[in-house]
Parts: sequence; C-alpha cells; structure tokens
Amino acid sequence: MNKCSLFFLLFVFSLSCFSQDFSLSSYVKDANKNPIAYANVIVSDSTETFKGATTNEKGYFIINNLNTGKYTIKVSYLGYATYTTVIDVNKNTALSHIVLEENPEALDNVMVYAKKPTVKRLVDRLVFNVENSTLSNNNVLDVLKHTPGVLVFDGIITVKNTAPTVYINDRKVHLSSSEIQQLLEGTSATNIKSIEVITNPPAKYEAEGGAVLNIVTSKNIISGYNGSFFGNYKQGSEFPKYALGSSHFFKSKKLNTYFNYSINPRKDFRHNTESLNFTDDTSWETDFKRTRKSANQNINANIDYDINENNSLGFSANILMAPRKPSQTKVNSLTQVFNINRVLDSTFHTINNKVNETHNLAFTLDYTHKLKNAGEKLSASLHHTNYDFSGFQDVKTDYFMPNNSVAFRNNKFQTFSHQDIKLYTAQIDYELPISDLAHFEAGAKLSNINSESDLKQFTFENGVKTEDLQNSDTFLYDELNYAAYASYSKDWESWSLKAGLRVEFTDIRGNSRSANQKNTNNYIKFFPSFHILNKLNGNNELYFNYNRRIYRPRYSQLNPFKYFLNDNAYITGDPNLKPQIDDSFTLGYTLNNKYTFEVYYRYEKDPTLEIVFQDNNDNILKNINTNIDRSISYGLDFTTYTGIATNWNLYAYSSVYYYDNQFFALESNNALTNIDKWSVYAQIINYFTFLKDKSLTADMSFLYISSLVDGPSVISDRLGLDLSLRKTLCNNRATISIGVTDIFNTLNFTKTTKYLNQDVFFKSGIENRLFTFGFNYKFGNYRLRTNKKAIDLEERDRLD
Repeated sequence: MNKCSLFFLLFVFSLSCFSQDFSLSSYVKDANKNPIAYANVIVSDSTETFKGATTNEKGYFIINNLNTGKYTIKVSYLGYATYTTVIDVNKNTALSHIVLEENPEALDNVMVYAKKPTVKRLVDRLVFNVENSTLSNNNVLDVLKHTPGVLVFDGIITVKNTAPTVYINDRKVHLSSSEIQQLLEGTSATNIKSIEVITNPPAKYEAEGGAVLNIVTSKNIISGYNGSFFGNYKQGSEFPKYALGSSHFFKSKKLNTYFNYSINPRKDFRHNTESLNFTDDTSWETDFKRTRKSANQNINANIDYDINENNSLGFSANILMAPRKPSQTKVNSLTQVFNINRVLDSTFHTINNKVNETHNLAFTLDYTHKLKNAGEKLSASLHHTNYDFSGFQDVKTDYFMPNNSVAFRNNKFQTFSHQDIKLYTAQIDYELPISDLAHFEAGAKLSNINSESDLKQFTFENGVKTEDLQNSDTFLYDELNYAAYASYSKDWESWSLKAGLRVEFTDIRGNSRSANQKNTNNYIKFFPSFHILNKLNGNNELYFNYNRRIYRPRYSQLNPFKYFLNDNAYITGDPNLKPQIDDSFTLGYTLNNKYTFEVYYRYEKDPTLEIVFQDNNDNILKNINTNIDRSISYGLDFTTYTGIATNWNLYAYSSVYYYDNQFFALESNNALTNIDKWSVYAQIINYFTFLKDKSLTADMSFLYISSLVDGPSVISDRLGLDLSLRKTLCNNRATISIGVTDIFNTLNFTKTTKYLNQDVFFKSGIENRLFTFGFNYKFGNYRLRTNKKAIDLEERDRLD
C-alpha cells in the first residue's frame, strides 16, 4: 500500500511538472483584419494568478509556462472594447484571431500623457515610435532630425551617406530633396505614429533609390471632423522664412477624406567665394552673392470609400505649384583675374536674373479587394503625373581693366528653357498570409515616361537679339519599364526571415533634334533582397541584410545641351548615362534593447555625379553630369536612445566610415583617378522635460561632421549646436516653440578639388544660424487620426 501511494504521488508530481510547459498564443486584429500592435493581454486562473503579454507589430502574442486548467483571458487597447473569454488549457493552445471592436466612448475623459519615443527593430527595418511622445508636437521634418540613423543637414536628408526615398504610409513622395523638406516642415507631426528606417529595402519597394524612410500615420479611431493650423518663422542674418499650413480630416462610416495645404514663402541668401588656379599660372577669384525668393505651395488630398467590407476605392492628388512671380533668383558675382605674378589683370562683373515656374500634378486611383482568407488581398493602382517646368534667365557681364570704372567689353545673353514630362503607371499587388507566421506577396508594374526638353539661347550684338543655334536644342526622351517582384517572410520563436526578388526591364529612346543624334538602350536587371534576424534573448538581437538597388539618371541629367550660368560656366548632361547599381550589406547587433552597432559595406557601380571640371585652355568651368567608375564605402555605426534620468533622455548616433571614389578625369585625358578618405560624423540630442504635466520640453542638439569626400572633392569639417524650447497649452490643443539653430554659426564649409590639372577652392556661406518660432493648434475632434497618403511612383523622383 505504501509503495502504491508513493508511486501515485510521484506520478502526480511528474504530471504537475510537465503541465508547466503549455503555452497560449493568438493574433489580435481589428474589424478590418488589420493587426493591433501593443495591445495588452492578461490571463488569470481561479486563484487569481496573473500572467500577461503585449502584442508585437503583427498583433501576435504568446504566454508560456501555463498549468493545466481554466483561464480567463482579457485583451484591451485604447479606443476598443475589452475582449474577454474563458478557455481550457491542457496543451499548447493557438486561438483563432481575436477581433477587437471599436469603442469610441472609451476615449472619453482619458488623459494621454506624453511619453518618450521608443525604438524597435524588425527583420527588415527599424521602427521609431513617436506617437503621443514629446516629438509629436513638432513638424515632421523635426521628427526626422531625431530619428535614429537619419541625418538632416544642409538641405539634404541622408541615411548612411545616401539620400533616402521618402514614403508616407508606403506611398512614395515624389518631390526633389528641397521640396520634400519644405513639405515635411509644413506638416504637423501630431498624427505621426512612427518613422520606419529601411536601410536595405525589401523587394516590395521600388528598386530605384537607396534607403527608404516610411512615415506611418496613426490609425483612424472615431468618426467626425478635425483639423489643425500650423506654421513656423525663421529669421536668418539677412532674410525671414515662413512655413504655413492647414490640415482637415473627416471620417464617416464609409468615407475618409483628407486635405492639406501648405505654403512656404521664403527668401534665402548665400555668399560664396571661389578660387581657380589654371595651368598657365593665372588665377581667378570670384565673389558670389545669391538671393533666392520662392513660395512653393503644396496640396495633398485623398478620398477613401469603403464600398463594402471587402472592397474599397481611393483617389489621391499631390500638387506642387511654384508660381512665376515669387520664384526669382538674382546672382551678383565679381571675378578678379590675376596673372602669373599675382598682379590684377582685369575684372568682370556678372548679374544673372532668373525666373522659374513649376506645376507638378499627380493623381492616383486605387482599388483594394479583400479575399476570403484573413489578410489576403488584391490591390490595383493607376497613376498619372503631368510635370511642367519653364525658366528664363537674363545674364549680363561687364569687363573692366584695373582701376577703370568704364567697361571695355559687354556681353549679354538670355536663355529660355522648358520641360514637359508625362508619366503613366499601372500596378497590381497581391498579399497572402500563408499561416500566422508566414507571409507571401507579389506584384507587377508598368511605367511609361515621355519627356520633352527645349532650350533656346539668344545672344545680343549691338542690341540685336539673335538665336544661338549652337546652344539651342530640343531633346526627346521616352522610357518604358516593366517590373515584377515576389517576397516571402516567416517568423519562428527566435528567428525572422524575409527574402525577395525584383526584376525590371527598361527600354530607353533619346533624340537630340538639333544634333540629329538618336540614342537607344535597353537592359534587364535583377534586384535580390535578403533579411534575417535572431533574437538571442529578450534583450539582444543579431541581424544581417543585403539588397541591390538602382539609381536611374534624372531627366535633367540626360539633356545633352549646354545651359550657361554665365560667360565662363555651363551645365551639361549626357543622354548615354548608365544607371547606377548598388550592392549593400549590413551586419548589426543590438545590446540590451538600447545600443545598436552596425557594420556595413556598399559598392556603387557607375554612379552619376555632376562634377566641376576646369578647362585650362579656354578658362571655362564645366559642370558635367557623368558616370564615375565606382564608389566603395564601409564603416561602423553606433546608435542609442536611452534614459539618463527621470526627465532626461539621450539620443546618440555616430559613424566612422571610409569612402573611395574612382573616376575618369575628363579634362586630363580621362586618367583614372582615386579620391578616398576616412570620415566621422556624430550627433547627440538631449531631451529634457519640465513641470509636473511635462508640458515644457527642451532639446539640445550637437552635430559634428569631419572632413569628407564628395566625388572628386574634399569638404571641410563642420559642427553645430541647436537649442529649442516647446510648451503645450489648452489641454494639449496648442503648442508653441522657440529656438536657435547653429548657435555659434559654425556649419559653413569649404570644398577643395585638387588633382592632376584641376585646382578649385570653394567656400560656402549660408544662413545657417536661425532664430525659430513655431505654433500648432488643433481643433474639432482632434483625437482623430489622418488617412494621409502620398503617391507611389519611383519615376517622379527623377523630375528634378
């Protein structure tokens, strides 16, 4: 009897031990079958013992080490009704999808406190969550400045030393770099959920361009109307700059509408100096003063209509207007010519007055059909862009002998330029969740581009205006592109994998009418991508990714005619430019969920650059768009976003990298030449919060960039310190901010181009030190979230 009792006790004990291994898992989604990230999941047994978890970006959760028995499970998320059910656990249990229903009343009387941004790494991207953080009271450009791995400086946004492609909700923004910055500066970050930094984009994204910055807006919660007014004022050493805008959003049961209008009236001053030393030992020293006026206007609008629970239709418009009257530039330059003994030989004074006008109209029609399986859907898109640019410049140069105020020679010319581009695309995409942990997607795209560029130059002889036929031309460019892609991803307990392949065929036709020169080219390119991530434990991750990208020449870079800036300098393109192909590799490690180290290597074949060459025979500066042979870069990056004290957070980003350019020296018998250099850049931002409700914040940012290589040139080191204060008012409806950028005015730089028979020195003087003031006011039901979109077409990037 005792032996039997002992055996029974041992048996029960063994069952008890084994029963600790059971798990409970599921996916949490909304009524539209979209995953809900960061939902709270709590299970409790009859003894009121609690265990919990939080859903990941895909809405997935798992709770381990459960005993056999009955459990009450509760799933909750702000704006949704709490889901409750009772389940029996006697094995590893995977529930069917848990669906949360919207509950707008749950938002009543809820106080949302600002929190610090968080950083999360997925298999193919880094996610910077800023929703309800102190950064959400900024504009979107300010948020990018604080995003890990992103550098915003001197009118350029870069990720790992390359310009990224900017998306909003996976829809590409097709504007030039400066226009994108003006758009983002005039857009409030109130509705921004996160910024996704995709260093090596997967196959779903266009093969064109480098890294991708995807700006994700928050999900719509309740019906009604909201809006906002926002703007900022910046005062430089010479002129003020403004950005003003207003957004309006309305949601009903089936209809979502969004409208945003912003205008950026500004006046910018630049004072540059340039020195050229020619091979005959003569030299030129030029003083440039440029004043540029602009008032770009952006209109973004879209309408989404849910036909039924499985079908939806959307229409989007993205319009950029740069009217002729405020789009003016005046360049006033004085050049001193010295002989071999450094004695002043002569001077010439040039005034260049320019007027431009741009209309960029883009329209997209989208259709989405949800299929029977959860998450399975088919979508189609049609797009048209009509880009119209025209410009006029009037250039007059007077030549003087030393100590003589009367010109011994005058020269004048005028240039009319016009570019008309029409772009048509059709795209289809298919998504299929193979299981809760595996996903397949595929798609195809057809693009057709027609471009016509006209240039007419006129000279003046004794006041008579005559067309210069040698420098006038019409250039026709047609491009047809077919693309297809497929991608597969899968998650395991500690591993994540994503792999894909994109294939593109391109057919090009170019025709220079005045030269009667026709160029044809066609090629097929393959763009593989591979991403893998291993969660070593709860706090440490190891990841590796690779992809191949393409940079097609901008349409303006293909124009073969010469566009003269003055008597002695011109810009020209090349219709035979090759596309640039990049191969990028990244190996990274995240320590304690705070510190990330990345080693990367990038090989660029046939990069296209605008390089300044001095013609030592005719004393002319040629700005030539050309392919260089190749560029190689590799380096080590470090990023952290961590708390120092209760009211003090720190973001740090640094990179040590090597850059090597190999190019053909066009003015030196095409000699193959190398320019290489090790460089460093570092950014440190301190975030401080004050007052009990944390409604007063301060940001102090320090930036350092060491000397670096840019094509055949070396740029000097730079550093800058920024400070800003921000206060929220009226229950978080209003925000005001003040600050100073580049406090010590140390961000200007020099550029030196010195090799073989080239010797050019350039010094830049820009209004970097600015006093800034900004405001944002939200009205209506401001807890709404926008359905803002942008347009997803790679070819529009090449309009500038």
